[in-house]
Amino acid sequence: MKIAFLNPQGNFDPLDSHWTDHPDFGGQLVYVKELAIAMASYGVNVDIVTRRIVDKHWPEFSTPFDYYPGISGVRIVRINFGGTEFLPKEKLWKCLKDYVVGIEKLYVRERTFPDFITGHYGDGGLSAAMLAKKRKIPFSFTAHSLGAQKMDKLGVTAENFQAIDKTYSFSYRIPAERVSMKYSVVNFVSTSQERFEQYSHPLYKNWIDVNNNSRFAVASPGVNTRIFNPAATELDDVITDRYTRTVVAYASNRVEKPVIVSSSRLEPKKNVAGLLKAFLNDKKLNEEANLLIVVKGISNAYKEYSKVPGEPGRILKELIETVSAHKARDRVFFMNISNQKELAALYRVAVSKEGLFAMVSLYEPFGLAPLEAMACGLPAVATKNGGPSEFMIKSGVKYGILVDPEDIINIAEGLKKLIFDRRLNMELSKKIVDYVKKDYSWGATALRYLKVIEEKKRCPSKLPEIPSFFLGKGEPPLLL
Repeated sequence: MKIAFLNPQGNFDPLDSHWTDHPDFGGQLVYVKELAIAMASYGVNVDIVTRRIVDKHWPEFSTPFDYYPGISGVRIVRINFGGTEFLPKEKLWKCLKDYVVGIEKLYVRERTFPDFITGHYGDGGLSAAMLAKKRKIPFSFTAHSLGAQKMDKLGVTAENFQAIDKTYSFSYRIPAERVSMKYSVVNFVSTSQERFEQYSHPLYKNWIDVNNNSRFAVASPGVNTRIFNPAATELDDVITDRYTRTVVAYASNRVEKPVIVSSSRLEPKKNVAGLLKAFLNDKKLNEEANLLIVVKGISNAYKEYSKVPGEPGRILKELIETVSAHKARDRVFFMNISNQKELAALYRVAVSKEGLFAMVSLYEPFGLAPLEAMACGLPAVATKNGGPSEFMIKSGVKYGILVDPEDIINIAEGLKKLIFDRRLNMELSKKIVDYVKKDYSWGATALRYLKVIEEKKRCPSKLPEIPSFFLGKGEPPLLL
């Protein structure tokens, strides 16, 4: 079977260039790459079809085709459309018709079309619908995120819509999502909460029925178990030494205490401040455990926090001020971790100290970070709001601790359950590795996709109706 992944924005190359450094090179690209590789391991031929960029500032994306070293069955295909320079995703909507023309020409030239298409994000979904209309190829839609929720977060109203739309192009994005979810043979979601809470937004009313089970399938993002696993690497000694030096600089007698690891972006919704307050306000935790907050790019956060720009710098400054006010530099530590391999090593170091991972976000759409820690054998305490509620407790079996992120006493109680109940800590550590590998690896995600695709690929579907403004005829009507 041949499957095409349509992902016109961002880009892909063997070195994963620019990932996390640019808003168009985020988690969606990781998802697409890892899912494609996992599908290929099951004998599927996969094309990741994206955009060709011939721009001296983006030299990685100039060739028509590319491949991942050592990976067979996955091809990166770059289509010429929208000019040659890099364009942010908000500028691609009017060019998607040319993207689809380019895809069609490619497969005509190669005399073989995909058996199935997966459309990613609204632009990939709309492109899949356009190709389905032309070639009657069934497609799925994976939104990754939906524009209606973004509009709500930005506080969009009828009065400010036009001004905000100039930046975010919601007048194109929302119609693209509507077409994608209506005409796909199935909508893949990360959790059932995503289905019922996000797709039920009033802006999608009459375009999708969230109560129709045949229209949805849950396929959560996977953990990269090539990196996150319990097997020690040479990095473990490096990270052990780095952790030891970090602690000894302020408290030489606390190196062997259990460590609570916090690793997330420094932004308000991640609620690292709430975790810090929960820790500092509990005397027993202060005495018996260390809190380690992961930062990136600075070796001594207490001295170099002013070098961190923007909102992350502001939050880091507030965290450090809180620690200083409690005179807690001998209990709360900040440590530089620069990549996923180092992070996995840190998790294994925390396992050796009978520690835990903590993520108490105000809301977490899915929550891959706790699963990455769990894949290394590190038990987790996670927010009850969002995705973790679906994987920390499954079929009545507990695989971790859920807490209320807005209740610092409840957070502290969750932390203490794993710090002071060593038997529970060890019991979870033993079973969570196999649990994540079986249910939340990319291989497991690929199998869910392929099972649904096999069921749906021959399903008759209505030919999509594509709004004329996507075909270069007129402008989109105002949403609000």
